[in-house]
Amino acid sequence: MTQMHDATSPGLFPVPPMAEQERMVEAILFATAEPVTIAELNKRLPEGCDAAEAVTHLRSRYAGRGVTLVKVGDAWAMRTAPDLGWLMHTEMVETRRLSRAATETLAIVAYHQPVTRAEIEEIRGVSLSRGTIDQLMELDWIRFGRRRMTPGRPLTFVVTEGFLDHFGLESPRDLPGVKELRDAGLLDSRGLPGGLSSPDADADDGDEDPEGQSELFED
Repeated sequence: MTQMHDATSPGLFPVPPMAEQERMVEAILFATAEPVTIAELNKRLPEGCDAAEAVTHLRSRYAGRGVTLVKVGDAWAMRTAPDLGWLMHTEMVETRRLSRAATETLAIVAYHQPVTRAEIEEIRGVSLSRGTIDQLMELDWIRFGRRRMTPGRPLTFVVTEGFLDHFGLESPRDLPGVKELRDAGLLDSRGLPGGLSSPDADADDGDEDPEGQSELFED
């Protein structure tokens, strides 16, 4: 009679050594443009591998190098070391600046999240066009959050991991201040709405054209 082999017996598919697991994780992160979670890494690695431990070792090995392993929300990604970002400037394509309406909306969501549409309008003091929200969502910088447990159960908005990744943040708690936003070109001298404006910001907001808020970008 033929002896049946137990599929769970050890030795059939030995778990790769940690050094090899690190190489596998390294290859995945380099080949993937978007941040990858530990759960996603474990799905790709051979059975028995420990992606979390491999990431810990890999992060230590890349510390202080030109490319570093950074955490973006609940995921991980390979990124250029912050102090070497200036080397990439000549290869960056500069796009049109966000309009003031879009900048203010994005700032309110980032600093007040989760926030409803009505709350955004209350903070800004003007109506919010649907186009501004739609295009910020198309940029993958904001997304729907949970509904508020209030009458009407309004939807809330929060920033995305794409937003965090773009600005090199691990979580919304690491959001930059007014100076950093201005240096990044996302803030003009008038400052931010909702109590986030700089001391020298222009308090007069009456020159904004409400009809122009449907445009996400400035000409």
